[in-house]
Amino acid sequence: MPNTKLCVQRARYAEPTARSIVLLLCISQCMLRMVPGLDVAQITANTWAISARGFNSQFEHKLLVLVDGRAVYTPLFGGVNWDTEDVPLEDIERIEVIRGPGGTIWGANAVNGVINVITKKAADTFGALVLAGGGTHEQGFGTTQYGGKIGDQEKYRVFAKYLNDEAFSDLNGQNAHDDWHLLHGGFRLDSELSQKDTVTTQGGVYTGSEGATIIHSELFPPTNLNVQRIARLSGGNVLTEWDRTFSSRSDTSLHFYFDRYTRDGPESKEERNTVDLDFQHHLVWGKRQDLIWGLGFRYSADQTVGTIDQAFVPADRAFELFNIFVQDEIALRPDQLWLSVGTKIENGDFGGFDVQPSARITWTPSHPHTLWGAISRATQTPTRRQQNLDAVIAALPGPAEVVLLGNPNSKSEHVVAFELGYRTQLNGRSSFDVTSFFNIYRDLESIEAQTPFFEPNPGPRVLVIPSTIENKIRGTTEGVEVSVNWKATSHWTLSPGYSFLEMQLHTDPTSTDTTSAAATKGSNPGHQAQLRSQIELPHGMAWDANAYFVGSLPTQFVASYTRIDTQFRWRLAESLEISLVGQNLLRNQHTEFNDFLQIVNASQIKRSAYLKLTWRF
Repeated sequence: MPNTKLCVQRARYAEPTARSIVLLLCISQCMLRMVPGLDVAQITANTWAISARGFNSQFEHKLLVLVDGRAVYTPLFGGVNWDTEDVPLEDIERIEVIRGPGGTIWGANAVNGVINVITKKAADTFGALVLAGGGTHEQGFGTTQYGGKIGDQEKYRVFAKYLNDEAFSDLNGQNAHDDWHLLHGGFRLDSELSQKDTVTTQGGVYTGSEGATIIHSELFPPTNLNVQRIARLSGGNVLTEWDRTFSSRSDTSLHFYFDRYTRDGPESKEERNTVDLDFQHHLVWGKRQDLIWGLGFRYSADQTVGTIDQAFVPADRAFELFNIFVQDEIALRPDQLWLSVGTKIENGDFGGFDVQPSARITWTPSHPHTLWGAISRATQTPTRRQQNLDAVIAALPGPAEVVLLGNPNSKSEHVVAFELGYRTQLNGRSSFDVTSFFNIYRDLESIEAQTPFFEPNPGPRVLVIPSTIENKIRGTTEGVEVSVNWKATSHWTLSPGYSFLEMQLHTDPTSTDTTSAAATKGSNPGHQAQLRSQIELPHGMAWDANAYFVGSLPTQFVASYTRIDTQFRWRLAESLEISLVGQNLLRNQHTEFNDFLQIVNASQIKRSAYLKLTWRF
């Protein structure tokens, strides 16, 4: 995976600003809701569905997420375990949100977008920080942190963070038992070995638990029950990056990380160890070319323990992934016309051999107007769920059981994406950005019915009604994303946004799947709109208000909704700040996502408020 330094360079060289939206402050789902083209839906008090340009689900495997170059994508289900990505908000320098394919740079599973979280250097977090707060849903949370120096060449920080969130209500108005508790600690050490060499080492550990309600099936007698389960969470990682600058025209980076985590529940147990090594070289070649090339290796191994509800066959599996990439930006006409071309070649145990090329042209006819167009190919490799799942969906009288089985022959999904964009600075007070896209997908996941059979052992004979995961859906998506930033006055900024998405999915003639294509389309809103207001008030006060409209999800029976979140901040002194935050203020509670294939039962997101005190010294 790409390291932080060169990701920033690539955002400058290969990703036009119109396509890369940089968010400050935090990785919270409230901030991500402000990006046109992202679909952010909360499922329970501890679970989210986040995607870019369609195909949203609890484990959306077409969106790649990185924290300082460490991929947090899980090969078991695909997607991200958002509940354990608890980076202290005060340590985040920026979040780069790339809408659209990023396979040439980031590799497999960067199909519809990339979220790249970059934390601050240790030198930017000197001193002590104490943060504490609590409220109606976020009942208690806090962070303690200290940063300093060891000699003149080494800077460090250490932190500890805790949260305790109350449970929501289920769809019937009863306790959903989805409360969430997490304790997280970590460190960062930045060392200057010489004028040309710097080394960063950082890591962290966490432990916690969260509740969930799942559907549990029993055969004798045939019953499908809503039961409450507790998931135990633990893990840790360490990351080291060595950067060497040879000259103003050449530099390299060597990036290594080890990640281990355990998730025990709510349906099965997973332990995973991942090792990743990545090397990159950046070279300014002549007067018109800016070249980046590199290679990498990843090894990931899991151990799972299944239950009657969900298991994986085989229970343990390891995979390797090798990659090499090259990307060149060519100034066809200096300061006006650029061409970026590149490709990433990967060979791994899940997806096999694959090539992910891209070409992009950027034209600045006159300042401040920029137009760009791109064509890209990206890949989503099969997950363990798609290849090795053995799950009971329902128990029926008979007795009989409906099961969903993985397919060892599952193939990679592919997209060919076409994009056009335009950005301009309308005047000194406002900017305008519009992007349109048309994506062609093939080999998408389908659920294919198989011939029922009787399973005589163990115990009484049971009729098994199986379906398997295959790749018999294809189709297109198209859409438009618009964002505006307007500084209405010297103290007031308005940032509206809008996105439109149209999905057309079809099954192959040999498919028996009559529901997945329509269900996928009906699980993504066609229209979304956002409006963010930021007002700087006298005496160190500020007021932020965010409004979001999200269209309906017909196949999930989720109605459209408008949500308002707000924050009032007051800096009482140079080192002391108090904040009052309100979320989902328009309604007491509402549902945002209710996919029947997700692991946990959906909850109702409730109105909440909390008070936060921040002290720096």
